[in-house]
Amino acid sequence: MTGYDTHILRQGRHFQLQDKLGAHPVPGGTQFAVWAPNASAVSVIGDFNDWKPGAHPLSPHGDDSGIWEGLIPDVGAGRLYKYHIEARNGREFQKADPFAFSCEEPPRTASRVWNLAYEWNDNEWMERRRLSNPHASPMTMYEVHLGSWRRKPEEGNRSLCYRELAPLLADYVADMGFTHVELLPVMEHPFYGSWGYQTLGYFAPTRRYGDPQDLMFLIDTLHQRGIGVILDWAPSHFPDDGYGLIRFDGTALYEHDDPRQGRHPEWNSCVFNLGRNEVRSFLISSARFWLDRYHADGLRVDAVASMLYLDYGRKPGEWQPNRYGGRENLEAIDFLRTLNAACYHTRPGIVMVAEESTAWPLVTRPDYTGGLGFGMKWKLGWMHDTLSYLTRDPVYRKYHHDELTFSMWYAFYENFVLPLSHDEVVYGKRSLLGRMPGDDWQKFATLRLLFGYQYTHPGKKLIFSGGEFGQWREWNHDSSLDWHLLAPKANDQEPTTNYHRGVQAWVRELNRLCRQEGALYEQDFEPAGFEWVDVNDRDNSVISFVRRDSTGEELLIILNFTPVPRPGYRVGVRGERSWTEVLNSDSRTFGGSGVMNSGALTAQAVPVHGRERSIELALPPLGMVALKQT
Repeated sequence: MTGYDTHILRQGRHFQLQDKLGAHPVPGGTQFAVWAPNASAVSVIGDFNDWKPGAHPLSPHGDDSGIWEGLIPDVGAGRLYKYHIEARNGREFQKADPFAFSCEEPPRTASRVWNLAYEWNDNEWMERRRLSNPHASPMTMYEVHLGSWRRKPEEGNRSLCYRELAPLLADYVADMGFTHVELLPVMEHPFYGSWGYQTLGYFAPTRRYGDPQDLMFLIDTLHQRGIGVILDWAPSHFPDDGYGLIRFDGTALYEHDDPRQGRHPEWNSCVFNLGRNEVRSFLISSARFWLDRYHADGLRVDAVASMLYLDYGRKPGEWQPNRYGGRENLEAIDFLRTLNAACYHTRPGIVMVAEESTAWPLVTRPDYTGGLGFGMKWKLGWMHDTLSYLTRDPVYRKYHHDELTFSMWYAFYENFVLPLSHDEVVYGKRSLLGRMPGDDWQKFATLRLLFGYQYTHPGKKLIFSGGEFGQWREWNHDSSLDWHLLAPKANDQEPTTNYHRGVQAWVRELNRLCRQEGALYEQDFEPAGFEWVDVNDRDNSVISFVRRDSTGEELLIILNFTPVPRPGYRVGVRGERSWTEVLNSDSRTFGGSGVMNSGALTAQAVPVHGRERSIELALPPLGMVALKQT
């Protein structure tokens, strides 16, 4: 640590703090440094000194920064350690290193000295990313929990490690045509059942699946196959495990001391003190670390709403207003703006995504316009309304038509991602397929219709793994996805008789169409990219709209949300050009009934939907049709 380092640390502007604090192997030993300003003594304990307090004491840095440091000879990569901290009140603690690059596999809790050297082979991907514009590019994300995507039942149902996952995940995602993988938090976490969202290792990937270089290999492999990687990251709170950040030096160092600010009542966890500059540097350094050292292509920031509102999850009297008497967390607002600016400034082509569940304005607008500076935001309102609509019996859907169409009223207020995430297939909600009404054929048809609506609606796309082939049961983090559903049955004569493979083939085709047709991605965040044809056919539960690319070329989308086929259905069009069906969810290839439209559909001089001409087509039951001008 230099004087300049401590200066910018105090100002909350040190965004590579992991290079100065933590454990760093050097010739002859390892250099240790830890921030513990209220400690009376700090020493390093580990497997190299029989975990004996005081055997290797650290010294104050020499100023009032609160940093303790020291070189311990003959300690190299792989050695286990913790900090033994003596508080000023006489209490003693053993703490894991907040800046550790590697940890023991839980439930063991020690940190590990580690060297992050790795030879990357993704230069072509990184250069292409640097020149890219994610907003105007196809972006379809496959959300994955690494511990349960695939398992080895023959080996005690163990999870695959990073290196085992690498070729399997890359092959599958490439075959399906997704552009990105989004990983539930890979940062070390004590409780596996938190799925990583109760993070303690803000600089360490979980040891459950291997070493840091193994995770780098996984990301490297995906990049070499042309697949981006988004990492979920949770700066909103941390668990109160005693070896972690809580009261790190005997005081509330990383968290607020006041429980009205420092405890999260819904998650029973600690809330970061974002008004403390050293904590801001810690978190922003963590974000930049995953982008820089692990080549992540973006971060999805979890639970942003819980950071923005002082009264989030709290009853009257359980929260403290800001200095103006309001409920807005002013420190969190400033932190998020600084975070996004710091990440975008050094890594062009990445994307910062907010999981923000309220109507907070300007989440995806630059800070200089009053925004928070995110690149994209999950559109949770679309997800809730659409699933509410589709879980109704089709006979009643016409009375709830606005649930289907309301999302377009605010579609361009933010840069939205349309998520069908892990949160929608747990805690008794049932799987996506299990929530659909009707018999099995109708359930699968409705699931295909849901994905068709998602992919043609403005916004980027996200599907949680298992949904893409219609898993029946809820997601369980302790078991593999139900891949056996895709296996041919003994009496199968044709692949299309397996509805699960039909849904999978449908999602594959949607990904292909989304990559191929600029109308489905170039203007996802621009009103010019969308136009209703008919939003009011509630009696038939049909909607139709146009998606348009930057040159004006159009795709015409018609969706029928009832199990009634509609031959001779008319849709208004402009111009005299004919239209050709490019995708139909009712194709027998996808498990449909085969109501298709072959050949060119000629525009006729029959005015419909405010347009001088129209085409007549066969609209399939619970189906989506995409047409392109010829």
